[in-house]
Amino acid sequence: MAAKLPTVLLASFVVILSLAAPLLAGDPDMLQDICVADYKSLQGPLRVNGFPCKPEANVTAEDFFFPGLGKPADVYSGNPMGSAVTAATVERLPGLNTLGVSMARVDYAPWGGTNPPHSHPRATEILFVADGLLEVGFVTAAASSRLITRVVPKGGVFVFPRGLVHYERSVGEKPAVAISAFDSQLPGTQTVADALFGSSPAVPTDVLVRAFQVDGGVVENIKSKFQHK
Repeated sequence: MAAKLPTVLLASFVVILSLAAPLLAGDPDMLQDICVADYKSLQGPLRVNGFPCKPEANVTAEDFFFPGLGKPADVYSGNPMGSAVTAATVERLPGLNTLGVSMARVDYAPWGGTNPPHSHPRATEILFVADGLLEVGFVTAAASSRLITRVVPKGGVFVFPRGLVHYERSVGEKPAVAISAFDSQLPGTQTVADALFGSSPAVPTDVLVRAFQVDGGVVENIKSKFQHK
């Protein structure tokens, strides 16, 4: 009977962890009313899961204001995707520090403007179509890798679960605009193509050859189209 105790304890721990997971997800809770990000901290680049706090006496209303979502971005000039993202995260809006939320505006060219497959490792995204018509979709992490997709009209809302690869594409005759909200002050964005073909150091070609079941020349040709970071 005693030999089974570790297994019982392990099973109990797994159950407790699964029940607590929703409480542990997302950004940490704030511990004070405000913690405006201090980009010029005298302590240097100190990062403890966020930014250090500016002294409250130095905080102003401008720390909580960002005008950038009201202006359309250029989706045509030298833009192969036909889309542009304007983010309102803690990196641009210091008052968001420790609040666990952020937003973004995405502009799309008509008929094909695409926000390519990407993921947000630290946030669920809820997308509101303010104008135009978007085809959206995400791929589940199950073995079947199912694509969940539909067309979202103006006024519609769609949710992309945390960490799952997703995309948006304009399918209307007019430019589209979407506003996204995230449950993280800095959700992170990892574009699939950039991660695989534009990383530095580069992902080894032979690894990608096996992953995509193509020859090395094809992989090298794709890599040549991405700016290595």
